[in-house]
Amino acid sequence: MKKTLKNDLRPLLAVLLLFYAAAAFAHAETGVAGGLVSGLLHPVLGFDHLVAMVAVGLWGAQLGKPAIWVLPITFPVVMAIGALAGVAGLPLPFVEFGIAGSALVLGVMVALCLRPPFWAAAAMVGLFALFHGHAHGAEVPSAVNPLAYGVGFVTATGLLHLAGILIGVLLRWPAGDKVVRACGVAVAAVGLLALTLTFVPA
Repeated sequence: MKKTLKNDLRPLLAVLLLFYAAAAFAHAETGVAGGLVSGLLHPVLGFDHLVAMVAVGLWGAQLGKPAIWVLPITFPVVMAIGALAGVAGLPLPFVEFGIAGSALVLGVMVALCLRPPFWAAAAMVGLFALFHGHAHGAEVPSAVNPLAYGVGFVTATGLLHLAGILIGVLLRWPAGDKVVRACGVAVAAVGLLALTLTFVPA
């Protein structure tokens, strides 16, 4: 039984190794291709980034129209502005704190199914997007094409929002609400852990 399980896990492990090998290769690439791949991978490899962006889609699905499409559009647009500030070297205090805090807050919003006024939800998502964007912009690898990198991480962000919206489709069923709320708890837990780690000296 153990041998069979081990054999079954080998393809999964191989895929994971290829994924991380591709990530390492992407950061070594130069030019437009390297910038696009690096940008696509950057939001996915940072777990606090990943869960916060999925949470935007989840929360939008919970809030319904127009939030279901306005929030996932607001985030990448404002994130791009933050990225430009990061590339330009403009300072933004507490970036890591803001990223971790965004996962915690958005996770709580989803877990408790909180429904603030639409403008407040959009403003909150926009504020968090500034922190995420600044981090992306400040971490643009020097060897890659910045524009391609930006297209990559904005595209990846949109796909993560879409993943959250697709999970939010479960809200159509009674049990689906519990699943979505559980996802919010998981996002908040990741955010709390990331927030805690920001206070730990490197």
